[in-house]
Amino acid sequence: MELTRHFVATVYLVNDGATALHHHDRLGLRLPPGGHVERAELPHETALREAREETGLDPVLVDDSPTVASPTARSVPRPRHLLLEDINVCDGDVEHQHVDHVYYARVGSRAVDPGPDEQPASAWDWYTPADLRAADVDPDVRDLGLEAVETVAAD
Repeated sequence: MELTRHFVATVYLVNDGATALHHHDRLGLRLPPGGHVERAELPHETALREAREETGLDPVLVDDSPTVASPTARSVPRPRHLLLEDINVCDGDVEHQHVDHVYYARVGSRAVDPGPDEQPASAWDWYTPADLRAADVDPDVRDLGLEAVETVAAD
């Protein structure tokens, strides 16, 4: 068996002390927007594109990383976290993993208006810290959602 890894990006969108999660039908999980990094994209571009496609919102990344620039190099927004996620496990062996670049972003509205090929707006809910603590979500989603709300509020 060969292990396959894909680069993906996720963004926790925050508005007025809450973060947006949707019910992912195939996985049966509540997750923030995100998806696979396409060939010509950088991870932060993927996070922003996926958020726009999935929610119709226009996110602004919260990025406090130092900027470095020269004629041949530039800084790119640094993810808040890099996660190695087991996607397919068969008989105890991991077959597929995602290297997930996790970002936090601010949005000016909670009016979710997904693109035509996306899950409907009704699949999305906004979670305050209290909601996250009470919700049946994976521990990493809860912890990152809490941190995203706190980080955006402090920015």
